[in-house]
Formats: sequence, C-alpha cells, structure tokens
Amino acid sequence: MDDATLDWRTDGAPVSYPEAVAFMEERVETIRAGLAPETVWLLEHPPLYTAGTSADAADLIDAHRFPVYASGRGGQYTYHGPGQRVGYVMLDLNRRGRDVRVYVRNLEEWLIRTLGRFGITGERREGRVGIWVAHNGTEEKIAAIGVRIRRWVTFHGVALNVAPDLSHFTGIVPCGISTYGVTSLKALGIEVSMAEIDAALKAAFNEVFAATPPIL
Repeated sequence: MDDATLDWRTDGAPVSYPEAVAFMEERVETIRAGLAPETVWLLEHPPLYTAGTSADAADLIDAHRFPVYASGRGGQYTYHGPGQRVGYVMLDLNRRGRDVRVYVRNLEEWLIRTLGRFGITGERREGRVGIWVAHNGTEEKIAAIGVRIRRWVTFHGVALNVAPDLSHFTGIVPCGISTYGVTSLKALGIEVSMAEIDAALKAAFNEVFAATPPIL
C-alpha cells in the first residue's frame, strides 16, 4: 500500500469535533459502499474532552473547563487540543482481514515507529491502552488510541502529544488511569513541527500497513 491507494487529508486549522465525526460517519459509509477510498485524516481539535463507550463519570473532574462530547469510540475520557496530532483512520477490514486485535496492534506499531524517528522509545503496556515512554523515573503516556468499527470499516484512531498544554489533561482522568501521567515530544525535549510529524506518520503508516495488504 502507498499514497496512491489512500486518501491522505491534512488540516492546518483546528477542526471542530462534530465536524470531524460527521465526516467520518459519511466516509465510513462510502468506503463500505465502494464509493470512496480508504482515508487517513491528520488534524488538530480545539480544546475538548471526549467520552468513550467505557467512560466513568467520576473521571470527568472539571466538566465546565472545555466542551465534552460523547464518542462512539472505545475507551474512556481523553483530551484533544492544539499541539496534539490526531489521526483518524478509515480502513476497510473486509479487505484487510477481520481481526480487531491485529488492527489495534498495527496502530500501536504505527505510533511506535513514528516516535522512533525522533529518537523516542515508545512502548506497549499490558492492560494500559496507548503508547508509553519512560520519563522522570516513571512511565507517562504520549499517545492515545480509541477505535470504532462499523461493518468492518474503521474510524476514530490515534492522538499523539506533540506539544499540547499538558495542564489541560488535569480536567479528566485520562483513559481512566490515575497512576501515571501524560507527556509529549516537547516535554521530552523534542522540538518538532507538525509538518515533520505528518511526514513521519505517513512514512511509518506505509511501513506498518503495507505488511498487511488488502485481501482481494
């Protein structure tokens, strides 16, 4: 798989959450119908919180700080905002293999390889969704994953902390995990532009998902 078979979309200005969800809902249906190509959309949101299908109301610490949106993705509460690169991934698993675990593991590998391009070692942790790094004598989350699948077409996706305001995460218990904190490339001393992040994401995506080509 390469860029010729995938619709890569990139937005420089923040996109509202309802607008993003509306686009994904429409695109999932058209991919399923064979009327649109598989799509990856890279964007930022204005500051907001989203609640996944497993969200615990007690984990919403400050309900008035930012808008809160119910989300059909898996997982719990998460934060989106400027300085965080969100990747919404719309792939047809009818053609790629109907294996949710493989798909999620590929998303993890995508993030790990992207971080590796900037000298950061991202790691999986059993029982903790997302990608983690060793920092300040502990482990901190640098990327979140939350997916939804409808008729084996994927949507929602990943969120990589490039240089967000990390204090914004204090309005929630991120992903229901209070034992560990969150970090970003900037907090790890890596100053990088969104254009550089996007280039790394695209290259790593093609590496990972080319290993599981469409089943024709």
